[in-house]
Amino acid sequence: VVELVESGGTSVQPGGSLRLSCSASTLTVSNNLMAWFRQAPGKAREGVACINGYGSLEYADSVKGRFAISRDNADNTLYLQMTDLKFEDTATYYCAAATFAPCVPGWETKVGQYDYKYWGQGTQVTVSA
Repeated sequence: VVELVESGGTSVQPGGSLRLSCSASTLTVSNNLMAWFRQAPGKAREGVACINGYGSLEYADSVKGRFAISRDNADNTLYLQMTDLKFEDTATYYCAAATFAPCVPGWETKVGQYDYKYWGQGTQVTVSA
């Protein structure tokens, strides 16, 4: 049994768009800090975006203006709408949930300080011509 399941990753052309989904099981996305992370081969994991239970949003500088994190409470699903995709966006994308964690500037540097209890299995996004 997996609490979070990502989907939507595929191969896309530069400049293309893609929407990733993270379906939650027993946890409620509106009651958690939800976040998207990504990791490229040979590179460190990095935070992409977060949304908390109050709807506060934060984005990594590298994706601001291009990505949008959102949730559908009725479907209990987290989304990441990705536009103007670039080669450097190529990575495995993971969703994660924390019951109590901030979604404020610098949030991505504090993963170890808070209980990101649930992680999805990841979905691969490959941007290539």
